[in-house]
Amino acid sequence: MFDTIFRGLFDTDMTQVIRPGDFLLCLFCSLLMGLIFAGMYMYRTQYTKSFVITLALLPAVVCVVIMMVNGNVGTGVAVAGAFSLVRFRSVPGTAREIGILFLAMGAGLIAGMGYLGYGFLFSILLSLVYMLYTHLDLGQQKNNSRFKTLHITIPENLDYTGVFDEIFKEYTLNCTLVQVRTTNMGSLFKLTYDLTLKKTELEKEMIDKLRCCNGNLEISISRQETVSAQL
Repeated sequence: MFDTIFRGLFDTDMTQVIRPGDFLLCLFCSLLMGLIFAGMYMYRTQYTKSFVITLALLPAVVCVVIMMVNGNVGTGVAVAGAFSLVRFRSVPGTAREIGILFLAMGAGLIAGMGYLGYGFLFSILLSLVYMLYTHLDLGQQKNNSRFKTLHITIPENLDYTGVFDEIFKEYTLNCTLVQVRTTNMGSLFKLTYDLTLKKTELEKEMIDKLRCCNGNLEISISRQETVSAQL
């Protein structure tokens, strides 16, 4: 009687039924793997509670799905299609978030196939490597302070084409005009430049010279943000 509770309505004698004990073991192990990845992700990372909880549960969800597919090719294709729809309802994430989600799904896949030892080995090794790379700041740009975005306001009677070229040539390695827009009922132009400074300590000196050219109107400079569409 107890065994029939966990049999599917459409199971046949040719169907391999997962025993409840094996199911609970795989589910418990995949939850532990999820906790490993959640703890690893919180290491020196800005995170939200909802993302960490989702990350902790994701390996168990994938594990159960893989166990339920149980070699059925048609069901596997349907599940893959269902998971692919998730991206159309999700907010675009960073490369770090996408990578950790794939790691969690990989651990759940391994656990769902029954290779619990390999699942734990995969989770622990990848978590250690992740924390090592984070600690070493692998890929961190050391000269980020030299990349700036400059917003400068000029009067409408000043031709902005090449007006600041001499100043930029003196203080920057390269300069790109990325946006021009009018403001104050069309009486002013607001220009946006992406700059790479030669020396960050000369930033104020450059701004002082720009003020002399734009009639002492508003100037702002900030750190250049990475394009959100790029990983």
